Amino acid sequence: MPPEAGARRRFLAAAALLALPAAASFAQSARTEAAASLRFGVLPVGGAVESRESWTPLLGDLSRALGRPVSVLSVSSYESLDQAIRRGDVDFALLSAKLALDAVAQQRMKVVAQVKRSAGVPAHRAVLLTRKADSPRTLKELLDAPERWRLARGDSRSVSGFIVPQQELFLPHGIAMERFRSELVDTHQGTALAVANGDADVATNNTTDFERFRLQFPVEAARLQVIWESGPTPPALFVVRRDQPATLQKQLQDFLVSYGQARGARGDAEREVLKQLHAPLGYLAQDNSALLSTAALDYQLARQRALNAKWVSQEAREARLERIERSYAQLVAALRGAAP
Repeated sequence: MPPEAGARRRFLAAAALLALPAAASFAQSARTEAAASLRFGVLPVGGAVESRESWTPLLGDLSRALGRPVSVLSVSSYESLDQAIRRGDVDFALLSAKLALDAVAQQRMKVVAQVKRSAGVPAHRAVLLTRKADSPRTLKELLDAPERWRLARGDSRSVSGFIVPQQELFLPHGIAMERFRSELVDTHQGTALAVANGDADVATNNTTDFERFRLQFPVEAARLQVIWESGPTPPALFVVRRDQPATLQKQLQDFLVSYGQARGARGDAEREVLKQLHAPLGYLAQDNSALLSTAALDYQLARQRALNAKWVSQEAREARLERIERSYAQLVAALRGAAP
């Protein structure tokens, strides 16, 4: 064998040996990524354990469809879920419309689906609850003297628990929620219980969660009445981190859209799961433009607050209104430009 051929063979053999660890490392990395748990975040309706149990069947089916584990992070507040998203501890989530808007605008997430609604199904609306046996018995009684009443409300990022009642009802009557005698911030279940048990006089809530409350707490629900109802509110949305592989994002969207749509025993079982999750019609493919109505609500609320606030000068008020207009225009442009 010529010396050059022997040298070349030794060089190739050495190179192959050097490549083996790198190839093994790459293969191990690919296996680790495939096996890594996909982390799902959701706000609990009642308790965190109850929420995890409700989602277990659907997430189990998703795990089998993806061929990787799926874990659930069920937290007790909007703030906790928002912080988990900010830390990167959540890969995809089902969020209220305002929380989804913040996640898309600030935390590099994108919309992939929403809870499906139909013209034949009662729309999800914000409501105000009071006790039947006590004051305030009417909306007028509440609005005439808000400082008399104890309010139980949702987080400031809750569409039905804060944003819609504030924007559609209180601010148009010149009332900020801070004018109430006291405020208790809790989940929709917590606010309803607070009024039913006499710890608050009025609660913000919504038609979907109040119906769920009727089933879980019939005795307490019988003490309550609805004294105000809003127009339809934006639906909850599924969002996913934009840095997740495009193939995974598409798999998630396809799974959600097809869930409960099959015929036969499997479809029947999936539809029962959807009923437990209060999404009997399933889910609809969506993109970031689904958040336009929520952005409009947010804009209207910010503008009403600015108009109702006290300012040192008209110029300061106008400057604030201009910033609100500019920020809203930029957000709308971003949401409309997002790809499905």
